[in-house]
Amino acid sequence: MSVELKEHRSSTADISTTSEGLPISNIIPKNDEDDASMLMAFNNAKPSLLVICLTVLASISGFMFGYDTGYISSALVSIGKDFGSELTYGQQEFITAATSLGALISAIFAGICADLFGRKPVVMTSNVLFVVGAAIQCGAHTVWTMIAGRLVMGFGVGIGSLIAPLYISELAPSRFRGRLVVINCLGITGGQLIAYGVGAGLDQVHNGWRVVVGLSMIPPAIQLVAFFFLPETPRYLISKGKTEKAAGVISRTHPGASQALIETKIGEFMQLNNELPGSNVFSRTWEGIKEIHRVPSNFRALVIACALQGIQQFTGFNSLMYFSSTIFQAIGFDNSTAVSVIVAGTNFVFTLVAFFVIDRVGRRRILLIGIPGMMISLIVCAISFHYIKIEFKDGSAVLRDTKITGWGIVVIVGMVCFVATYAVGIGNVPWQQCELFPQSVRGIGASYATATNWSGSLVISATFLTMLENITPTGTFAFFAGLCLVAYVFVFFCYPELSNMELEETQAVLTGGFNIKQSKKLASARRRQHAKELAEYLEKNTEELVDKV
Repeated sequence: MSVELKEHRSSTADISTTSEGLPISNIIPKNDEDDASMLMAFNNAKPSLLVICLTVLASISGFMFGYDTGYISSALVSIGKDFGSELTYGQQEFITAATSLGALISAIFAGICADLFGRKPVVMTSNVLFVVGAAIQCGAHTVWTMIAGRLVMGFGVGIGSLIAPLYISELAPSRFRGRLVVINCLGITGGQLIAYGVGAGLDQVHNGWRVVVGLSMIPPAIQLVAFFFLPETPRYLISKGKTEKAAGVISRTHPGASQALIETKIGEFMQLNNELPGSNVFSRTWEGIKEIHRVPSNFRALVIACALQGIQQFTGFNSLMYFSSTIFQAIGFDNSTAVSVIVAGTNFVFTLVAFFVIDRVGRRRILLIGIPGMMISLIVCAISFHYIKIEFKDGSAVLRDTKITGWGIVVIVGMVCFVATYAVGIGNVPWQQCELFPQSVRGIGASYATATNWSGSLVISATFLTMLENITPTGTFAFFAGLCLVAYVFVFFCYPELSNMELEETQAVLTGGFNIKQSKKLASARRRQHAKELAEYLEKNTEELVDKV
């Protein structure tokens, strides 16, 4: 019996059925991994020390993503008159949006640069941009200098947000890949939490915000030095014909794997690279762009991936990350940055919760639970702000009643509930976007989706305070609640359940429609039968595969 890697490139998929008559793929391995990958992964009960170290070090990019988007909330409050006068809402929006703009620009080109120059050099370039951007901000004495520093730092954020998960996924064994990539997400939320904590501690210190920014130079400097000693990914090395180096890296990330299996794994990578159309990076990228739009299942995957990233941004979460201190200051809290720590802490804790429950509950189900929770929380905030007497004068908020009322406490509770329901669902699910696409268009699809995320972040950061002023806080939070309703309708009708599915199964589900009912039955069957089928597969095929190798 011959077992092959199959790539879904058209509107059909080769599928068999379970005893229940439900379609399941003939292929056990996931994520374009075939028999050698599966055998290599199951040789080890836990990832090697090298894999753990490279995951932690690569996740510094995620930490910087979180820290750099988190500290700006406290900095906008503590800058005060350091630039000559109090910052207007418009100036705060420009400062905040600069990072999102830089990230959007660099994320568009980061994937091509990674294919041209390698994953390591691109990540190391982001480290340099982090340091330079932070240095410019530390020395800033004008608003436009601060904006320039945030823009440069944004270039680093955009590169890191795209390449760090890619680097981890290409080096980690398939058995541990999902959990290891989530560590990068935990780095993001942990970075935000630490940024809020440091900002709160230095809130009353003269020029304390410069210290908060300056501290952000330490992690990328550590990552820059560490990456000199970390390996390049085998997939990239093989694309450049460096098979011996690739074999050495695979042997270190898959300890115990035989030389024959390593050689077979290299053959898999070579086959995948050869299947991509085009003679160079640019032509392959253009062919991928055409394929992702022409093949119906690919295009549906693109719609889902971009929509989920858009929902993540346009439901208003980053407005809290960027401006929570400003909001709490506006409703009367003296140490508003300290209160914001509660928001960031909730985000981190419930990201951990998502880590443990998302595969058990299911991606679709967790979104259908979380999004209504977000909507209810936003409605509570909208109602509460109606009873808080806030006026907007000269681009700033003025509280007519200087005492903190019960409605102010309700706002905090509403925001905490919003963040909790966000973090456990839409905060994590969109970053599983790679599972939607086949190998031939996976990079293109991820680039589209990441660009959508940063475009949304740019819009929100550039307009949120203006919305507060022009349509009132009540109108702003009611607007976000309305977008949550739209998001719920989209998920209900267009997002199939993809938990525990294999690549071909995902493509089969998206063939001919979104097939919600079929996906739920298939995901349920896969959840019950995955362990049994995997054991039977290995038992029946191990001897034959070893002979074939």
